[in-house]
Amino acid sequence: MSNEQVVKQPRITLVGAGPGDADLITVKAVKALKTADVVLYDALVNEELLEYAPENAVKVYVGKRSGDHTYSQDTVNKLMVDYAINYGHVVRLKGGDPFVFGRGFEELEYAASFNIPAQVIAGISSSIAVPELQHIPVTHRGLSESFWVVTGTTANGQISADLYDAARSKATVVVLMGIHKLAEIATIFKNEGKGNLPVAVIQSGSTSNEKTAIGVVDTIVDLVNENNITSPALLVFGEVVSLHPQFKSIREFYDAVAAK
Repeated sequence: MSNEQVVKQPRITLVGAGPGDADLITVKAVKALKTADVVLYDALVNEELLEYAPENAVKVYVGKRSGDHTYSQDTVNKLMVDYAINYGHVVRLKGGDPFVFGRGFEELEYAASFNIPAQVIAGISSSIAVPELQHIPVTHRGLSESFWVVTGTTANGQISADLYDAARSKATVVVLMGIHKLAEIATIFKNEGKGNLPVAVIQSGSTSNEKTAIGVVDTIVDLVNENNITSPALLVFGEVVSLHPQFKSIREFYDAVAAK
């Protein structure tokens, strides 16, 4: 047998890790991790998933959290390609789904610019799964025929213009990366006459650190402060939130006020 080192062909797999619960990753994603030579993983990825990778695989944290941008997207792109060329199979493990505000397509394009084969394994997006786990459907007959998934903060730090359009609609509006702009976002809905619209704010959905605040547009900022809810969290605006078990008492309160 030859003692020469086997040269591995570079390849990249973009993998969606799901919303946080380690059990909410796909079988196909687990198979990819088991063949990884390198895993580059984000801040919102449950580190339990790294146990699926071979013991000798290189595991590199490249996450970005609110207020901490140590690793720019450009840096992550270059690391991904460098590791693929030097080590072989790179699994780029991203929270949720790689193509839902995950900048996955940018990484796909960067790999292609070096002629490195890449594939995508879809993940369960927190935008649907986290409300669902709280028994909040994003669509429901008679309440919502569609839903928006909107970023709360654009690349330039501003509120997305799409939020203004979404607030005018009858659709369910799920806002990702918007907790720090909650007061501004609530004002957008208030300006559309929707102060009594049900709202849910869910921190660290699907994990043991999950916290929720259930209310209406007029009260949600105070409720979030009272419950010390912070990022990572998503916001759900819409009548579907009234289906949450905690909303019954809120509805009874408003009905009683209206009856006076």
